[in-house]
Amino acid sequence: MHLIQFTDEAGNRAVAVTQDGETRVVTGVSSVYDLAQAAISGTNTLAEIVADRGLGASVDKAALLAEGRLLSPIDHPDPAHLHVTGTGLTHLGSAATRDAMHKTDKPATELTDSMKMFRMGLEGGKPAAGETGVQPEWFYKGNGHIVARPGHPIPSPAFALDAGEEPEIAGIYLIDANGKPRRLGFALANEFSDHVTERVNYLFLAHSKLRACSFGPELRVGDLPRHIEGMSRIRRGGEVLWEKPFLSGEDNMSHTIANLEYHHFKYDLFCQPGDVHVHCFGTATLSFADGISTKADDVFEIEETQFGLPLRNPVRIDAEKPVVISGLY
Repeated sequence: MHLIQFTDEAGNRAVAVTQDGETRVVTGVSSVYDLAQAAISGTNTLAEIVADRGLGASVDKAALLAEGRLLSPIDHPDPAHLHVTGTGLTHLGSAATRDAMHKTDKPATELTDSMKMFRMGLEGGKPAAGETGVQPEWFYKGNGHIVARPGHPIPSPAFALDAGEEPEIAGIYLIDANGKPRRLGFALANEFSDHVTERVNYLFLAHSKLRACSFGPELRVGDLPRHIEGMSRIRRGGEVLWEKPFLSGEDNMSHTIANLEYHHFKYDLFCQPGDVHVHCFGTATLSFADGISTKADDVFEIEETQFGLPLRNPVRIDAEKPVVISGLY
């Protein structure tokens, strides 16, 4: 089952579900957030609550995407209560690019911090059931204000040194009234980052992640497939500039999803009732690693058939904004 959010022809919000090859409006529901809240307030699953609400007219979700009417597959009434975070060095092969980026200041025989972290994941990222594995690299990206809708531009600030895609899978969570994270499902994500800034110094990683992102267009309700094999590409002027397969799922990762979830939600800060979390699980495929430097109006495209519609976003370079601080004293 897949869920989407969109605006109808009158400009009103709506939710639709895809199942058995058909996409239909969920009756009387204007947000996936409300749908999920209704489910967790009782004992229903998302599938059960959708069935209880009933289904209306069929919709053409590909047309909605083309018309720019798709929303992110979940949002929050207060964007400050949607948290976008992520983890890196989680996929087999993901260390190579990062290692190369930070190798110049290390003796040839000394492992970079990236390679050390990657090896820790290989050795302890998939613990036995009931055990705690090694914690991964973790980073904060922002809140709901940084999320670009599917099909809409991803803004890159004027001060950025790079505007690079990161094709990933994101877990989508809602915290229930008791502070327990409830997983709604998974979505494609473009964890957009500034790799040139990161390359200057590893300690700039935090700066490089404070960028916009996009996820969706569809929320895949259910467990994550063990093997995910999609395509990441960049189009320039309508032509494919670069493309490469990306792999995900636990068969291609050095950590289990459960281990990554534990090391995010072990913090009480991230278990506040009503909050939404979009947690990106990392990638091993970057156009930056192949020497690609994107430009304004380049289009990122991330697709994997198990997740429905592709995630497409053009790049927009924002104008410089002066920072003006005024005192209240």
